[in-house]
Amino acid sequence: MADLPFHDRADFDNAERGFVAKLRPAVVQAADGKVVWDNDSYDFLRGDCPPTAHPSLWRQAQLCAKQGLFEVTDGIYQVRGLDLSNMTIVEGQRGVIVIDPLVSTECAAAALRLYRDHRGERPVTGLIYTHSHADHFGGARGVTDGAGIPVMAPAHFMEHAVSENVYAGTAMNRRALYMYGQLLPHDPEGQLGCGLGMGTSAGTVSLIPPTLDITRTGQQETVDGVRIVFQLTPGTEAPAEMNFLFPDHRALCMAENATHNQHNVLTLRGALVRDARVWARYLTEAIALFADKADVAFASHHWPTWEKDNIVRFLSEQRDLYAYLHDQTMRMLNQGMTGTEIAEAMQMPPALEQAWHTHGYYGSVSHNVKAIYQRYLGWFDGNPAHLWEHPPVEQARRYVECLGGASAVVALAERYVQEGDVRFAATLLNHAVFADESDPAARRLLAQVYTRMGHSAENATWRNFYLTGATELTGRPSAGTASTTSPDMLSALTAQQIFDALAIRVHGPNAWNERFAIDWHLTDLDERHRTTMSNGVLIHQRTPPADQADLTLHLTRQRLLGLLSGGGADGIDHDGDMTVLQRLTAVLEEPTPDFAIVTP
Repeated sequence: MADLPFHDRADFDNAERGFVAKLRPAVVQAADGKVVWDNDSYDFLRGDCPPTAHPSLWRQAQLCAKQGLFEVTDGIYQVRGLDLSNMTIVEGQRGVIVIDPLVSTECAAAALRLYRDHRGERPVTGLIYTHSHADHFGGARGVTDGAGIPVMAPAHFMEHAVSENVYAGTAMNRRALYMYGQLLPHDPEGQLGCGLGMGTSAGTVSLIPPTLDITRTGQQETVDGVRIVFQLTPGTEAPAEMNFLFPDHRALCMAENATHNQHNVLTLRGALVRDARVWARYLTEAIALFADKADVAFASHHWPTWEKDNIVRFLSEQRDLYAYLHDQTMRMLNQGMTGTEIAEAMQMPPALEQAWHTHGYYGSVSHNVKAIYQRYLGWFDGNPAHLWEHPPVEQARRYVECLGGASAVVALAERYVQEGDVRFAATLLNHAVFADESDPAARRLLAQVYTRMGHSAENATWRNFYLTGATELTGRPSAGTASTTSPDMLSALTAQQIFDALAIRVHGPNAWNERFAIDWHLTDLDERHRTTMSNGVLIHQRTPPADQADLTLHLTRQRLLGLLSGGGADGIDHDGDMTVLQRLTAVLEEPTPDFAIVTP
């Protein structure tokens, strides 16, 4: 810790540079008065680091908590600290181009109002989504309805934006509650942000579909008199992502491919594993394409970097970070080491350790190494003993029995805590809780261990996971998990995605003996689809075969969404046996948004 360059205040200077004004108070409310964002709740970060926080994470939280309107360069502004992400505003000839309109409409509207209060009532003349994560498009309807303006996004944006939030959305949202610490108080013992920002707002998530796809690197567009040159970077921080240069402003937007922390190769809330190899390659390409043409580089999170030499150093170190993690993981993988072993053995180059922006406040060396291993070799480490292990509860009961019972396990764990080995204490106590979740001594001590581990973590998302786990172990109520499947998100689903989402809700064993076919005639799209139930699987075909289905429904796409969301079938034009529809809905299972994590 003493070796870290706490004397270096460059990040604080850059985070304040160009400051115009704050939102006062920094509280955003929904129409019904519900508070969806409160940045003032982080005012405690102005104090010195307490013993309940890692000093490096405290420093990062202080930087991320800075909020307000900032001038990046002439004609480009950012609103920071009003959601997890930044909203960037580029002034054009008639109005403004908005980049990444935050998570929720309420926060996006407040950010645009802050800009207009200081720069005038300029209309929104363009909208850009840098990539396909919800914190970069969710607030779109807070700044525009999209009518008559270009809405730009990287190729395949809609496919990935919708699929990520619908297919595994329930599980991701539950885990995101842990990752972002949404149950935790904002105080020195609780949530200090998430490293990438302070947290996610709790407002209305929207989505305006793109009208202009960016399909190739080098593509140029002019919007409201503003020239933009794009670089596609698929498979980096998101499956669909892009960087872009404003050549007349000499300003480079790096999306979320280069931020002031080590990012996730696999986020703890769950997602597709990202490709650290191509991530590094696209950063090399960005340096070659844009470094000589930019005086400032800004991103969808954190603060900008000014001057060519600083930009090249920043992008090069970010590039080296992901390349080193990838290449060294592969080197050790090919020596026969497992992901867990590699994560313990990985040593980062001293020069990268000295760069604040490579530190694991959001991603971490430990879980990124395991993600790279997973991308190439999957969950199995090759050891036959791990091929067919008991599930957690059955395994825990056997471990506890072998160790002499629950009281013996708790006693052993207390010894490891006293010796400072909280990692193994957590392992023992986790077995004790899973063997008997009603054991108060095991729950209480595990909560204490998680709290201690959280308070010492440099990584904000690890801290939030540990502290949220402690919260749930001590019986404090869990808040309801927010849903990202908003009306806009559902309306953006293609018919294929609708039926794919339906298929993963089928309770297979309950449908083993069902055999039927339903044709869906979507009258507004002039599309015909067939779903066939077979061996507990709902199969989709884009063009129905010639044979007769058991039931044919004639309905609009919107009515289809309503029907599958629990709406009635009254008035739907049909041919055939309507009881077939009841047989389908009878085997559908609703997801469980508040499933257990730290208990069985």
